[in-house]
Amino acid sequence: MAARVRTLPAAIGPVLVGTALGGYLGVFYPLRFVAALIGAVFIQVGTNLSNDYSDARRGADAEDRLGPVRITAGGLVPPRQVLLATYISFGIAVAAGAYLIAVAGWQLLIVGAASILAGVLYTGGPRPYGYEGLGEVFVFLFFGIVAVAGSFFVQVKHLDWEAFAFAVPVGLVAAGILVVNNVRDIETDRRAGKRTLAVRLGRARTRALFATIIYGAYLLLLVPWGVGPLTAWVMLPWLTLPVAAAVVREVRNRVDGLSLNRALAQTGLLQLAFCMLLASGILLSR
Repeated sequence: MAARVRTLPAAIGPVLVGTALGGYLGVFYPLRFVAALIGAVFIQVGTNLSNDYSDARRGADAEDRLGPVRITAGGLVPPRQVLLATYISFGIAVAAGAYLIAVAGWQLLIVGAASILAGVLYTGGPRPYGYEGLGEVFVFLFFGIVAVAGSFFVQVKHLDWEAFAFAVPVGLVAAGILVVNNVRDIETDRRAGKRTLAVRLGRARTRALFATIIYGAYLLLLVPWGVGPLTAWVMLPWLTLPVAAAVVREVRNRVDGLSLNRALAQTGLLQLAFCMLLASGILLSR
């Protein structure tokens, strides 16, 4: 429950895209791919556990929240055990990262350290940025720019502009997952003093933001196709547009927890499908 499996596609998808771009250049190291995947997933799990622990301490996960029960605030697991699980998760990510640093370069030490620090400080520390409306910005950066470009670097040991061009739409869809989460929790977050972007903008404007970033992700795929060497195969994610439109309608029209929890899960699956089709399209462009 605390690992929040529905959010894990945000960690898996970018690794697929970055690795596929390396494959487009004829480079693929399976062990590096597996290590990058393990690192990304366990950074996400560690972040979710840390968030569960820190939100409970700050009183953000009240009994009337619309989302699933949080294990710390709900008293299902002692806080000390949640904290231990957080350390173990980040420890696994560090072990995977150590291998990548050894085979691909010291630059990944900075990437890994920054990713873990961002995960902890999302709701932890003296000034958690998740409480200041910056959560979506950091998700875009770390589950888009950093994850795609980093996974590409792991394979080829350099960076190309295409990695950043594909990272932007991937990061936007990933940020959409957090937008749905924050729309759902807007009332309880406001009472707890958690000034998320949804709390700052209000429900109506946050819904418009969600539609903008989701549809914008599809439009931005035109950039690497239009000005780069890749073929129209990279537009394969457009096949998921009907699903995206359905999720946007759900978020726009619903306020109940059941519907928004479903929209959250659907956005996570949309992220994974988007990235899988994009990775396939990149490889088919060879």
